[in-house]
Amino acid sequence: MADRRTVLRRRRALAACAAVALVAGVLAAAWTGGDDDDGERASTPPPANTVVPPAAAPPEERDAPAPVDRLTLRQRVGQLIVLRFDGTSPPAYAREVLRERRAAGVILFRDNVATPGQTRALTGALRRAGGRPLVAVDQEGGEIRIVPWAPPDASQGEQAADGTVRADARASATALRGLGITVSLAPVADVPTVTGAALGGRAFASDPGEAEAALRDAVAGWRAGGVAATVKHFPGLGGATVNTDDGPATIDRSRAQLEAVDLPPFAAAIDAGVPLVMVGHARYPALDRDRIASQSQPVIEGVLRDELGFRGVVVTDSMEAAASLATGSISATSERAVRAGADLLLLTGKGSYAPVYQHLLALAQRSPSFRARVRESAARVLALTAR
Repeated sequence: MADRRTVLRRRRALAACAAVALVAGVLAAAWTGGDDDDGERASTPPPANTVVPPAAAPPEERDAPAPVDRLTLRQRVGQLIVLRFDGTSPPAYAREVLRERRAAGVILFRDNVATPGQTRALTGALRRAGGRPLVAVDQEGGEIRIVPWAPPDASQGEQAADGTVRADARASATALRGLGITVSLAPVADVPTVTGAALGGRAFASDPGEAEAALRDAVAGWRAGGVAATVKHFPGLGGATVNTDDGPATIDRSRAQLEAVDLPPFAAAIDAGVPLVMVGHARYPALDRDRIASQSQPVIEGVLRDELGFRGVVVTDSMEAAASLATGSISATSERAVRAGADLLLLTGKGSYAPVYQHLLALAQRSPSFRARVRESAARVLALTAR
């Protein structure tokens, strides 16, 4: 245990150093926007983990408002949401939402992609709508592949066995980037070590060390191909026999077991520079007896941020997953996720966007503390889109 904690501490220090370069890039990015809804500029100070090197920018640029402060409150709230729509072209409401910057981006499913030409036309229409939207797909490999003509053909386990993880990730990123897709909801970092593991067929390996090596290669490949990778499902679904898409799941591993088996692949991905971590909806009594991971501040802020040193964007698994909705309405669960530290809410259901957006906006308008929480996450999302 002492050795494992020493390794995790070293990884936290490395990740914190990487955060300096990331945040410097945020402040150099050029964004346009407006005043807050009440006509005044926000005066909330930058989040505590924002570190800017003294020579990051000329004096006149350092005096300029941060990119997040150029957005209205409505736009800041929008940066916390990824939405879903039906069909092979973006509907008018989705284009309007993106044009007004009331969403950070979209997630595409099989019904959204038909051919390479159509997909490029769709993503082009999204970009023309404005706001530099994130365009995300699940592209793990094998059966979990939203774009069926793009690599990787092999599942993650097959990639690891064949020694092609980095090459497959790079090839996939290159293909997706050519289609206008900017975010892959992959790779899977779960380490299946129980009989009947729900995600056993989607993992790289059942050995933590092998999984760590594969995660490093995968993140390097995605980065080389120019698409933002998303490591999932934090803090690990390897001990679950139920997919949280289908129902609630409790993982009764001890803290020592989580540190020895589940957390190392995520730490490896963070060390390799992964820009997004997807937090799952399982319950981990050893970390938080009362809340599922996506609604748990001890999991997100405690383990992921403080212990592993992650400074990128935390995105939730689908907020419409059965394990999430078992704890409350889509608006209530979304609020809890944001309060716990999630930056992006992945909304995959029809009709979810409006109630969630309106609920979060109303909270931000009346609560200074929630408004500050929104600002913190919006700044991270802007950093991601600027990259």
